Amino acid sequence: MLTGLQFTNLKRPSFLSLFIGLFITLSNTVCAQAPNASTTPKSGFAARLVNIEAPANETFRYNATLTNGTSQPLVYEFHAKLPSGWQISYRVDGSLVTSLRMEAGKVQDVGIEVNSTLAAKPGKYNIPIQAISAQDTLLLDLEAVVKGSYAVELTTPSGRLSDEVVSGGSKDIKLVVKNTGTLPLNSLDLSSQLPSKWEVTFEPANIKQLEPGQSMEVKASVQVPEKTIAGDYVAKLSVKNPNAQAELSFRTIVKTSLLSGWIGIVIILLAIGLVYYLIRKYGRR
Repeated sequence: MLTGLQFTNLKRPSFLSLFIGLFITLSNTVCAQAPNASTTPKSGFAARLVNIEAPANETFRYNATLTNGTSQPLVYEFHAKLPSGWQISYRVDGSLVTSLRMEAGKVQDVGIEVNSTLAAKPGKYNIPIQAISAQDTLLLDLEAVVKGSYAVELTTPSGRLSDEVVSGGSKDIKLVVKNTGTLPLNSLDLSSQLPSKWEVTFEPANIKQLEPGQSMEVKASVQVPEKTIAGDYVAKLSVKNPNAQAELSFRTIVKTSLLSGWIGIVIILLAIGLVYYLIRKYGRR
């Protein structure tokens, strides 16, 4: 009887010790993992897309992320190495910036816009960007791939941008559309802005394709309404597609016809004669 009681009493401390040991182990594990949850992010300057391809006359846009992984606020200044003539700008929350103050552990989105020169040759250009603070310098390497440029020119064969037309008549204007870029231009539309009631027709009104360096002549027929007052008028002619556009202002000098002038003179003379006749006939009464 005594022996059984002693055996039971010996078992209890062993079970209790096992429970306490397990509790201590779990506590240590939780305590060890707790600091990892509050660890601040590592400082860095990164972009999801670092290589962008575009024509020379379009903007290269990058979305970057700047991280202040230190334990204190820092001011980061942006600097970039660009090819000659290129331009760069930085945007934070829609505003243009050249530097940025960031609190400790903060992550900030930064928009980067790069513009090449129109004369930039096709190829890949490296754009190293630095975010410099008092404690560290963060580097972001971007690439801009220039695939050429879109450009169009609208002029006349002689360069003359004025002509005369008789009121109520029409005038044919010869235009030259030239692709001055390095990429083909497709579906170029010609249009105009004219004085009230004037009309113009283009032949052709649409150019399906124009290769780099290629030119095409277009005839613009301008119709001037009857009774248009003599004077100088400006017609704006333009050519465009989604990638390029150009326009010119053509000065049109409207004159009255010779027949209209003689008719006016005859009417004036008849009016004078009628007045003179009435004076002679009724003047003495």
